[in-house]
Amino acid sequence: MTKYFDTLLIAMAVLAVVVFVALHFVTAGYGMMYNKRWGATVNNRLGWVLMEAPAFVGMSALWWASERKVEAAPMVMAILFLIHYFQRSFVFPMLIRGKGRMPWTIILMGAVFNCINAAMQGGWIFYVSPLELYRDSWLCSTPFVLGAAVFFAGMAINIHSDSVIRNLRRPGDTRHYIPRRGMYRYVSSANYFGEFVEWTGFAILTWSWAGAVFALWTFANLAPRAETIHKRYCKEFGDEFRQLRLKRIIPYIY
Repeated sequence: MTKYFDTLLIAMAVLAVVVFVALHFVTAGYGMMYNKRWGATVNNRLGWVLMEAPAFVGMSALWWASERKVEAAPMVMAILFLIHYFQRSFVFPMLIRGKGRMPWTIILMGAVFNCINAAMQGGWIFYVSPLELYRDSWLCSTPFVLGAAVFFAGMAINIHSDSVIRNLRRPGDTRHYIPRRGMYRYVSSANYFGEFVEWTGFAILTWSWAGAVFALWTFANLAPRAETIHKRYCKEFGDEFRQLRLKRIIPYIY
């Protein structure tokens, strides 16, 4: 089983690099980059639920079926994963304003990835990791404590940044604005920065290649989109935006 799992991780790491390059040439048509060329659509709220919920369901199923399901450290790590995906699957979509649409192609690709990722993270935590690795004492280890702090910091940044975007306009206002609060003082895609920090923290607290591959995927998927958003702001707001000297997704770096 370990051999097949390692092969999956290698394949996903290579695919992440391919996706990173491809997304510099093809922009996924959802959100502010919505494009009818991506085909049939559903409303954004339903789209986000259908796309994100498979990760929540997949991790829950792997946890329930595991012989390690009552062990403290695996339980806590699974709960952290599920907290994120509960918020992303069932809370975040209900907060979306407007009548935006999401293409089925985006939903299906996202759902497939989330199923695979749940298999990677849940598979590692509950099935593949050495039995002696995640003892109860792991919850007091340096990787876990540090990683959990980074994870929750990233989650807070992500949720706050989404709130900033939602509240840029009052009802009836159709103007576009530059987000300026919170981490938007440093990067133009602060919500993406928060998500990348969050999963970097998860990789640290699990101290696993599975977590590292997910963090790599998060950057590979979000960094090109952050670049696209940055260029759009430059085009729309001109010098007003350029003079802010913001980075795309990582403060002071990129």
